[in-house]
Amino acid sequence: MAKPESSFQNTSPLKLPLGNPSIVVKKSQRQLLLFSDGKLVRTYHIALGLSPTGDKVRQGDRRTPEGSFYIFAKNAKSVFYLSLGLSYPNAEHAARGLRDGLITRSQYNQIVNALKRKLTPPQNTALGGDIYVHGNGTQSDWTWGCVALENEQMRELFQAVQVRTPVVIEP
Repeated sequence: MAKPESSFQNTSPLKLPLGNPSIVVKKSQRQLLLFSDGKLVRTYHIALGLSPTGDKVRQGDRRTPEGSFYIFAKNAKSVFYLSLGLSYPNAEHAARGLRDGLITRSQYNQIVNALKRKLTPPQNTALGGDIYVHGNGTQSDWTWGCVALENEQMRELFQAVQVRTPVVIEP
């Protein structure tokens, strides 16, 4: 059976290191696009959170967040094969959470200060956290808000990017 057009169809080895790598996730198309110096070099099929439509608002909503992020960690010992930590919540999520009474002013300040320094934003507020790009399969939307790839693809992506790589997640 042929793989879907958006699946891992790139058979030539990725030429590393990439120049200024960046990632764009297109939730509605179930695609993760990998760029090198602004040029598309890979397209991967992905799975999302169990509630894939809409932006993440709070812990436990099972939505994959939308917006601009960066990779804050690379985990080679992930329960989900390999993983890349995303800087959720971002400043927009924090501002909305403060406005809606989900987080305190102190939590908002901690988030914004971490983001300014390109560190890990607090992962334990009512906004949720622990949003990763990781392996373990793309058969259906199954995560609690993460972006999942097939393990072979995750290995390639893990090798291609580094901490602070920008990531944009679109609806």
